[in-house]
Order: sequence, then structure tokens, then C-alpha cells
Amino acid sequence: MSRRGRFGRLGPVGHRLLLAFVLVTAFSVVVVTGAALIGVGRGLSSSQDVTRQDAATAAAAAAARAYAAAGTWSGADLSQASAVAEAAGARLFVVSATGESVGLGGAAGTGGMPGGQGGPSGQAGQGRGAAGPVGGTGVYSAAVTVDGAQAGTVRLVFPASTLTRARDVAWTWVGVAAAAALLLALAAGWLVTRLLTGPIALTTRAARSFAAGDRTARAEVTGPGELAELAQAFNAMADAVTRSERDRRNLTADVAHELRTPLAALQAGLEELRDGLVEPDAARLAGLHDQALRLGRIVADLAELSAAEAEAGVSVERVPVDLARLAADEVAARDPQLRAAGLDVELTVDGPADVLADADRLHQALGNVLANAARYCTSGDRVGVRVGTADGHAVLEVADSGPGIPADELPHVFDRLWRGRGAARVAGSGIGLAVAREIVLAHGGTIEVTSDEGVGTTVTIRVPLPPSPQRLG
Repeated sequence: MSRRGRFGRLGPVGHRLLLAFVLVTAFSVVVVTGAALIGVGRGLSSSQDVTRQDAATAAAAAAARAYAAAGTWSGADLSQASAVAEAAGARLFVVSATGESVGLGGAAGTGGMPGGQGGPSGQAGQGRGAAGPVGGTGVYSAAVTVDGAQAGTVRLVFPASTLTRARDVAWTWVGVAAAAALLLALAAGWLVTRLLTGPIALTTRAARSFAAGDRTARAEVTGPGELAELAQAFNAMADAVTRSERDRRNLTADVAHELRTPLAALQAGLEELRDGLVEPDAARLAGLHDQALRLGRIVADLAELSAAEAEAGVSVERVPVDLARLAADEVAARDPQLRAAGLDVELTVDGPADVLADADRLHQALGNVLANAARYCTSGDRVGVRVGTADGHAVLEVADSGPGIPADELPHVFDRLWRGRGAARVAGSGIGLAVAREIVLAHGGTIEVTSDEGVGTTVTIRVPLPPSPQRLG
């Protein structure tokens, strides 16, 4: 699929984002262009003023040398001053100290300045002793000083079009650069907008497909940084929802399977009693009672597992607990069940194992493990319970010499309602180890099962030890 086809057209967010790019870019270009034009204009004017004033000063120095050589304006050779003015692109006018116009040939009062005496300013003697432009008219003056006294004034008249042409050239280039910058910024803004909104559009499309029932819909992980993380988060959520639905379907099927047998037995037995086909003797009633008890155990186990897997998790009230004493008490409580199964139980304590835990919950977890051993082991098998510490954890280990668990079934031992291929000959709902796992996890610990088929099974529970100041004395 092409990039255009994958990303599609810009949506409302894309249009707003692109408009924001356009407005910011246009405002920035206008501000920068205005500043550039003002700066160029002032820079050109300042540079021109300095250059023209330097020319006026140089012409005044040349006129001063000519006046000093002649002793008077009459006969003074102003050709050098005229050359300086001509080189600067200006017309030269000289005014004597008395305000009379001095001709370039050196004759006072003969003209050489249009408009008569007073020169370009239009007033005789204006600007006497002055230096710099006169009234911003393009006229620059400088005093002619000989032996410390002012002998007159030199004025250079520049055409007004010189600066205008330079400014027009500068403004043209600034305008071209501004237009190019605006176009480039707009293109970059459009591209960035597509790159930002494209992955969002893909994730939105995948979310709509997933909500419509397509559980295979996933977002394409594209885009920079947070956008790729958004797609990954959506995919992880979709996977979790899919697994949850699959587990729910499996649980429904498993519950139906577990309940079907005792319900069918109860129904058949009650129908026989109702129809008078059998006598309601003690044996018959005891069998029906056993089926009812089995149903009760399954329902209780399901309720217990549901509470353990709830969002809040298993409620744990942590108090100092001696894990060795807890194990001894639980083994003693389970002794009738273990002896009835013909098992030889041995408790070994390697040292103190004091933890902060919920004693009732740990009793429940260990009891489930021992009950599991009683169900699956055969008469004459041994069950060893060992308590100790290792690597900052209290370790509770239950090892039996029973038939073991096949390697292909070992990954499923903590699955709810799983009982393996040997389940037909034992009672139980297949929930005990799942509940034990939730309890241990609520304590921040771990539980694992290792087994060799035909050799035995070992269940190891690890619970973190408290920091040293909190350990029991």
C-alpha cells in the first residue's frame, strides 16, 4: 500500500496542525522580512551618510589647500575639490565666510551655484561652519578651515535616486528570500503534519476494526517516539483483550465440563428415587451427597480463584510470621489426609525463616500444595517439606516421590481447571495451584514447579525476607 493510501487524507487534526504551521510560518516570515527591510534601509542610509560626509570633508580639505595657496577665494584653484566631488557623484558648491558663492574658477560672486548666493539651501550663508547633510535634502557640507579660521563652506549635492536604486535591489532580494522561506516552511509543515497524523489515523482505523469485532486488527508501529509507543500500547491492549476473551471461553467450557458429571449423576439418581426405581437407602443417599459436595467444592474453588484474580488482587495483612512454625502447623493439620493417602511426610527446618506475611493466606497456599500431593501420589510415596532461606528469600519446598508430571503438561500446572491426563483417577477441580500462585504473588514472591516423570515433583515457594531491622529476634 502506498504511503498516501496508508495515511489517507489529512483529518481535522491534520488541517488544524497544518494551519498552525502556516500561521506561525507566515508571521515569522513577515516579522523577519520587515526587520530585514528596515535594517537594510537604515544600514544603507547610514553607510551612505558616512561616505558622502567623508567626501564633503575631503573636498573641504582640498578647497582649504587651494585657498591657502591663493590667499583668497579669487584665483583659488578648486579643481582638486571638484574632482573629489565628481568622484563621489555629487556637484560641488563653495560658499565664502561672508556667504558669497565662490565659482569653481575661483571668482567670488560669479556664480557656479544655482539659485544665486546661498547655494542649494536657498539662503545666503546657511550652513556656515556646519558639517553633515542639510535638512535631509542630499546636501552634505563641511567647513573650510585655514590657520584655525573658517574661510568658507563646501557643499556637495547628491542626486536623490542613488539610495533609492540600492534600496530597491536590496528589498527585491529580501522579498525573494522571504517567499522562498515561506514556501519551504509550508512544504516542511505539510510533511511533518502527515508524519504526525498518519500513524494516529492508522491506530484509529485499527481501533475501529477491533471494536467492530475484528480481533486480528493491529496498529502498524510507525512514526517517531510517542506515536510508535501509542501503536505498541494499542497492540498490547488488543492482545490482552484477545487473551482474556479466549480464557473466558475456555473457563466457561471447563466449568461446564466440570459441572456436567456431578449434575448428571445427581439428576439421574434423583430421577430414580422419584420414579421409585431404587430404594432411598443410606448408600444411595450417600452417593448423591458426595456429588453435591463435589459441586460445592467446584463452586467454592471458582469463587476463591475469582477473588484471587480480581483487580485488587489477594488481600494480604502482613505480620511477622515464622515460616517454619507455619509449615509444621499445616503439616499437622493435613496429617489425617496425608496418612489416609498412605504418604510418609518429613519436615526439615534448615534455620529461622521469619517473614512479614499473611499467615492465613500462606497456610492456604501450602495446604493446596499438600492436598495436591495427597491426590496424585500413591500409597508408600514420600513427601518432604523443607524450610530455609536463600538469596534474601524464605524458601518453602514440598518435594514428593510421586508419579511426576509429563514435560508437555508442566507449563500448564498453574492454569485454572487444569488437571492433566491423570485427572480421571483423582478428585479435585484443578484450581488449587492457581490459587496458591496468586497468594504467593500477592506477597511479592515466586512459586515454581519442577518434575521428572516417574521420579517426583517439587514445588518451591519463595517469599522475600524483610529488611534486617524488621526481622524477628
